[in-house]
Amino acid sequence: MQGKKSSSHYNRQDAVFKYLLISASLLVVGLFAALFLMLIRGSLPSILGNGLGFLTGTTWDPINGIYGALPAILTTIVTSLLAVGIAIPVALGIAIFFTEYAPVKAKFPLTVFIDLLAAIPSVIFGIWGLWIIAPLIKTYVQQPLVTSIGFIPIFGGPAYGISLSLASLILAIMVIPIIASLAIELLSRTPITLKEGMISLGATKWESVMRVGLPFARMGVIAAVMLGLGRALGETMAITMVIGNSYMWPFANPSIFAPATSITSKIASEFYEATSAIYAGSLIELALTLLIITLATNVAFRYIINKTNKEAKR
Repeated sequence: MQGKKSSSHYNRQDAVFKYLLISASLLVVGLFAALFLMLIRGSLPSILGNGLGFLTGTTWDPINGIYGALPAILTTIVTSLLAVGIAIPVALGIAIFFTEYAPVKAKFPLTVFIDLLAAIPSVIFGIWGLWIIAPLIKTYVQQPLVTSIGFIPIFGGPAYGISLSLASLILAIMVIPIIASLAIELLSRTPITLKEGMISLGATKWESVMRVGLPFARMGVIAAVMLGLGRALGETMAITMVIGNSYMWPFANPSIFAPATSITSKIASEFYEATSAIYAGSLIELALTLLIITLATNVAFRYIINKTNKEAKR
């Protein structure tokens, strides 16, 4: 009799725990759905007034009621991809150094530095990029490249300092600690027997990392890159301060040294100036577009992870 009561008690606990987990999962889905619907509702004046021209237009002129979001969309995608492209090799290099080559005494300070870098507010990165990095980039990188290979459109002048390339660099610095910290954790969990087996067969430490460590951590590294790309897509304050907030890229000036405007910088710099319904709706539709881009990116990465997992199990 006592055994039945005990079993019934545990069954009730399992049921309560199960429904709590279901509720938490549904809450996340509900919050996303509510956010999505709110953005659609706020975007209706723009969707009805601008139509598809909003996504394909290249002119943003609130005075004349013209709203084209293509430059902001392209800038957001390009800066995020450039940032992640810069961040991946640096972050993986940090992770490999930490797990394979760093002295034991150096690991703790390196961990603290990475964690602190990830915790720095974005506005500080923006101030640093605007006051310190922009003049240095303009003088020692942009101007020499414009002089030497400026005949190539994407490296054409003039050099402004604040630009799409500077925004990508600042984003990369912000993304590096996210990817590096996760890569360190994953590479540290590589079975020591696998690495020792490779080394006993004559492999170098570098070969053991490339053939054992990175393949073992592959799924986690992809997930880390996904998180880093999500951070880059959604960053606002730092980008607003260093990108230049000009609509000339890429149609009026395709150079990566030209000022540009991302979705987040456009919303942050103009939202409080939106006095008409269609102006505010256009900015909200920009936010809706960014949400869709982020969702599509996550779905694509999830597909890659699932496909890679299936191939690994074969």
